[in-house]
Amino acid sequence: MTTDKKAQRIAVFDSGVGGLTVLRELYRQLPNESILYFGDTARLPYGTRTQSEILQFVREIILWAMDQDVKMIVMACNTSSALALETVQSEFNVPILGVILPGAKAAVRKGQRIGVIATPATVTSNAYRQAIEEMNSQVQVWQVSCPEFVPLIEENRIHDPYTYEVAREYLAPLLDQRIDTLIYGCTHYPHLAPVVRSILPATVRIVDPAVHLVKAMTQELELLGLRNPYPPKPTRFCVSGCPQQFASLSVQWLGFTPTVEATELGAIETSETTHLSLGEGRRGS
Repeated sequence: MTTDKKAQRIAVFDSGVGGLTVLRELYRQLPNESILYFGDTARLPYGTRTQSEILQFVREIILWAMDQDVKMIVMACNTSSALALETVQSEFNVPILGVILPGAKAAVRKGQRIGVIATPATVTSNAYRQAIEEMNSQVQVWQVSCPEFVPLIEENRIHDPYTYEVAREYLAPLLDQRIDTLIYGCTHYPHLAPVVRSILPATVRIVDPAVHLVKAMTQELELLGLRNPYPPKPTRFCVSGCPQQFASLSVQWLGFTPTVEATELGAIETSETTHLSLGEGRRGS
C-alpha cells in the first residue's frame, strides 16, 4: 500500500480511446496527479450493450482498479456514467465520478436549445435530458443516437469520406431544430471535432464534458484533501484487448507511444498480466 494517499493514482476508464480526451484534460488541469488508464477494448463498443452488461463490466473494472491502490475512480465514459454511476457509487467505498452531470451543467450555462449526440444506450437512458431539465426546465433538449461513431474512431477512420457522410446524417435533425449548443455525449466524440465543426454553423457552441469533469475532479480532490503535491508517476495504460492496437491508435492524441499492458478481468477469465513495451513518452514512459 502507498503510505501517502495523496500520491496514489486516479483510475480513469473507458471502453477504448475515448477516455483519452479526459486524460488530456487531466494532464492539462491536474499535472501532478498520477493516472491509471484502463480501456475495455475487448468489449467495446459499450453504447449498444444492455444496462446489466454495463453494470457487470463497471463492477469488474472498479474491483480491479481498487486492487491497484487508487484514490479515486473516474468513469471517462458517458454510457457507464448514464447506466451504472449511481449504483456503483452506493456499492464501493471510493470516490467515483461520472461525466454526465459536469457536461450538463456546462451546457445549461451556455445555451437554451441543446443538442446531444451520444451512444444508443446513453440516449435511451435520457440521462442528459433529465440532468439538464432538472437544472433548467426552460431549456429544450434534442438527443441523437450515433451508433457508428465509436467503431469509426476505434478503427482510425476519422477522416474517411464515409465518416463525414454519417456525421451529416446524425447532425441533420439537430440543425433542423436550430440548436445553439452541442454536447459531445460520448468521450470518444471530441476526436471527431474536425468533422463535427465542419458541419455545424460557427455560432453553435460545443461542450466537451471532459473539460468540466476534470474541474469537478479538482474540486473533489481539494474537498477530500487528496491533491498530489509530489511529481507524478508515469501514466500506466492497461487494456482488455490488443495492446499494440491501442498504442498505435492513441499515439496521435497523446503525442507519444504509450507502454500498454494487456489485462484480463472479471468474466473474461483472469490471467497473468503481460507487459508490452512500445516506447516512451512524457507521461507514458
